[in-house]
Amino acid sequence: MTTRRLTVPQLGAVVAGNALEFYDFLIFGLFAVQIGAVFFPGHGPTGSLLLTLATFGVGFLTRPLGGALIGPLGDRIGRKPAMLFSFGLMGLSIVGLALTPSYSSIGVAAPVLVVLFRLLQGFALGGEVGPATAFLLEAAPLEKRGLYVSFQLATQQVAILVSGLVGFALSSLLTPSDLTAWGWRVAMLLGAAVVPFALVIRRRLPETFQRQADAKPGLTRAQLGLALLLTVIAASMTIATYTLYYLNVFATHTLGLPSAQAFGAVALAGTCGAIINPLGGWLSDRLGRKPVIITAFALLCAAGLPCFLMMAHLRTPLALYGTALVMAPLLALGSSPIMAFLAESFPPHIRSGGIGIIYAVAIAIFGGSAPFVVAWLTEVTGSPLAPAWYMCAALVLGLSAMVWVRESAPIKTDVK
Repeated sequence: MTTRRLTVPQLGAVVAGNALEFYDFLIFGLFAVQIGAVFFPGHGPTGSLLLTLATFGVGFLTRPLGGALIGPLGDRIGRKPAMLFSFGLMGLSIVGLALTPSYSSIGVAAPVLVVLFRLLQGFALGGEVGPATAFLLEAAPLEKRGLYVSFQLATQQVAILVSGLVGFALSSLLTPSDLTAWGWRVAMLLGAAVVPFALVIRRRLPETFQRQADAKPGLTRAQLGLALLLTVIAASMTIATYTLYYLNVFATHTLGLPSAQAFGAVALAGTCGAIINPLGGWLSDRLGRKPVIITAFALLCAAGLPCFLMMAHLRTPLALYGTALVMAPLLALGSSPIMAFLAESFPPHIRSGGIGIIYAVAIAIFGGSAPFVVAWLTEVTGSPLAPAWYMCAALVLGLSAMVWVRESAPIKTDVK
């Protein structure tokens, strides 16, 4: 297949759109405490939080459906139309969430509408990953695939950074009652405001997909086995990601720190990820995907328990920020090569669908449940170390699966 190189502005358009989608999706989780008070009152602080986190997880249920429908659509009609479709759905869902009246206004219809919009949001985001990642891989020079694909995750980290800064600003400027009443709605509408502009930019992108007349449909037995291993690896990455992302809730609900400090930790983690993700992709282009992934995730596994132990013992902003500074770079370093690994594992005619389905299934089952599981484990065990144990167990499984897969980086293979 002929690679169509992107200009810098065109590449920026792809990653900017992806960042906006993830901002919209992440902002719901960041304001879980406030949203719970609006839509699930009368259940106590813990009950309201758990119901909100369960609603957050509901959005992951439709991710496999989005990956299964929109991903293959990118293999049939092109990457660009699939990305436009998913982005439009994301805009619709975020506006709907932001404008849904409270439980006190319309009763049980309020949480029902929130769940429906979360399902639509998950469907759109599940469909975005496959076409966008395939687009970046196909636009990259052979020796820079890891770097280009790393922008997919780097812009997610930018989204975390921006959402953290928005949360920090709103929680600093508004009273707790105003933040609960309407502040979180402002955060959502900020993302929705740029949707029309981003749609125009994406319409101007070139198409990178070219159909191959001799392409054989379906997966071979070897590809199916590889897909299973890649799902385990992607699951370990998403559990680690959402455990780190849970620091916001962990800081306020478990450690008792102010919301502004919790949002500051999210912003710090996002900054680290945005910087280190491209470094992970660049290193994997030169050293191979496996060495970078195994080293980064082994170190993250080793650091998890000491970091959470430090936070639980000290309960200070410094301990919280120190954890973000240690864990976020290690996670970012290993995550970018995984996305490149996923993209290189499938031929072009099933690449978008393959990436979308594996990634969506992994995070639907494990990523979406991670905030709820760690909150529940913390409550049941009474131990603030529960998130670390859960994350480390996932990383051990991911590292075990990594041992069995073959290197995919062009520098060490004959990948074309």
